[in-house]
Amino acid sequence: MSEPSDTVALDLHRASWRDFLELTKPRVVALMMLTTVIGMLLARPELPGLTVLVFGNLGIAALAGAAAVVNHVVDHKVDTLMARTRKRPVATGRVSTPEALGFALVLALGGMWVLMQWVNPLTAWLTLASLVGYAGVYTLFLKRATPQNIVIGGLAGAMPPLLGWTAVTGRVDGHALLLVLIIFAWTPPHFWALAIHRKAEYAKAGIPMLPVTHGNRYTELHILLYTLVLFAASLLPFVTGMTGLIYLVGAAALGLRFLHYAIRLWQGDDRQVALATFKYSITYLMALFVVLLIDHFVRF
Repeated sequence: MSEPSDTVALDLHRASWRDFLELTKPRVVALMMLTTVIGMLLARPELPGLTVLVFGNLGIAALAGAAAVVNHVVDHKVDTLMARTRKRPVATGRVSTPEALGFALVLALGGMWVLMQWVNPLTAWLTLASLVGYAGVYTLFLKRATPQNIVIGGLAGAMPPLLGWTAVTGRVDGHALLLVLIIFAWTPPHFWALAIHRKAEYAKAGIPMLPVTHGNRYTELHILLYTLVLFAASLLPFVTGMTGLIYLVGAAALGLRFLHYAIRLWQGDDRQVALATFKYSITYLMALFVVLLIDHFVRF
């Protein structure tokens, strides 16, 4: 009679498809794919072909998901120490390390095959480089080595619009690099705002985020400074003739709102304001790229 009960116990702890989906960080990947799609749509005046649109996003999403899975594996011990991450599949043991790494390998190989077969080699290799940059350089080394981890490692996360652009054109263009610059400048204030809110957890996990190593006041000043850099960078598409007045008005309004949050945070040193700043930063990036897209198709 004991064997059936043992089988049931094992089945109850078996990983579900939702656990594997969670490993890919679908919300993060969804935001990345928004910027990838917009990079594709901005690359040429006409709409991209359906093949590139579908297979380009599929391949890039698969590789981004693979990088996220590796992040879960590398950080599983740290994740157990933080309330935000302690219920993740690898941290709880619902998915074993070999299972997660095997899943990451399948995603990476599948993504590379799709991009090489249906898109172009440049996009495939740039996407792979982004995976290595995030999962290898940032997660394995920079995250624990320096409080500037987000600044240096942010380049990997800034690549999606360039990947979308190269998927359509097969080349790297200056305007695509402007989109990379915007996300690169956006990354530090976005993550540092969250780091202030979660400062105690990062300290407990031994991760040298800027608020942990240099204090809130220093971090808040740098959030403000990087937000100013972001505001300037966000206007460059208009200055270079890439966009028109619709984008200029939208970027200015969104940027001034971001500055308002950064100034409030610097003046008040409030964890709730830090969380509000983090949440707005996500809205900001999504809205900015949507405005960029609207401007591209409705120029006056």
